[in-house]
Amino acid sequence: MLLLPEIYETLPYKPYCTDGLGNLVIRPRQTAVKMRYIQHNPPCMTHFICLDIDHEHGAMRWAEEYLPPPRWTSQNPSNGHAHIVYELKTPVCTSEHGSRKALDYLAKIQAGLVRASRADVGYTNFITKNPLHEHWRTEVWTKEAYELNYLAEFVDLRPLTSNEKEYGLGRNCSLFDTVRHWAYSAIREHRGKTWDQWYSSVLKHAQSVNMMFSEPLPYSEIKATAKSIAKYCWKRDAYHYNEFIYRQALKGSKGGKVSKRKPIATSEQSMKPWEDLGISRRTYYNHKKLGKL
Repeated sequence: MLLLPEIYETLPYKPYCTDGLGNLVIRPRQTAVKMRYIQHNPPCMTHFICLDIDHEHGAMRWAEEYLPPPRWTSQNPSNGHAHIVYELKTPVCTSEHGSRKALDYLAKIQAGLVRASRADVGYTNFITKNPLHEHWRTEVWTKEAYELNYLAEFVDLRPLTSNEKEYGLGRNCSLFDTVRHWAYSAIREHRGKTWDQWYSSVLKHAQSVNMMFSEPLPYSEIKATAKSIAKYCWKRDAYHYNEFIYRQALKGSKGGKVSKRKPIATSEQSMKPWEDLGISRRTYYNHKKLGKL
C-alpha cells in the first residue's frame, strides 16, 4: 500500500474484489486491498474512469495518443495488458441525487477516451487491476485529478452510438432514457394505486431493461435510476398531484381548532364540495366511491 496510500481512502467500504475474475466477492476494504482485482468506484458514484487496454504496451497508450497523463496505470507483467485510470476532481453521482446532464457529459467523455485509446469497448469500469497489489506493475504518472471540461478537450465529443450505449456509462444513460419514456405513459395505469406499487413497477421494468445489456449494471445503479424516474413521474402526474393536495387539505381540516369553527348549516354548504377541498370534481367522486369521504 506504499504506491497510492491516498487511493485507499476513495475505495468503497465494502468493495467487490477477487483474485480471479470468475468469482467476485464482497469484502471489507482492509481485506479487499489484498486481492488482485477490486471495485474502484463507490456505488452510484464515479471517481475514476478506467480504460482497459489489451495490448503488450498497454500502459503507454495514453502517451501514444497524446492524452493527458493518467493518475496511474496497472500493467500485467506477463502480457503487457493494462488499465489506464483517470481521477475526477469532481466525482459524478449516478443515483437519483445526481445530475443527468453531468452523467450524459461523463458518458460522452468516457466513450471519447475509449475511442482515442482504442480501449476495450466492452469494459464496464467496475473492477480494475488493484493498484495496491504487488502482482501488477503499477506506475503513478501524476497526482492531478481532472475536471470533466479538461478531459473533454482531448476527445471527440459526440452523441453515443447504439453500440456505446450498451457499455460503460452509456448503459446508465440508455437505461434512464428507455425507462423514463415508458414511465411517462405507464403512470396513468397506476392512478389510484400506492407509491410503493408504482415504484415496484418501475424497478421491475428497469431490471428487465438492464438484462438486455451484455454486461448488466449492478443492482444499486438500477435501484437509483428507478427511484429517480418514479419520483419524477409521481410528482408531475396530475392525478397524484391532486391526491397530494387532497391529503394536505384533509390534514388541515383535521388540525383546525374545532371549538372555534362555526357549524355550517345545510343551506350554506357549497354546491361544489371538491372546490372546498382543493381537488378536482373527478377526484372527489372517485374518493366518495371508494369510501374515502
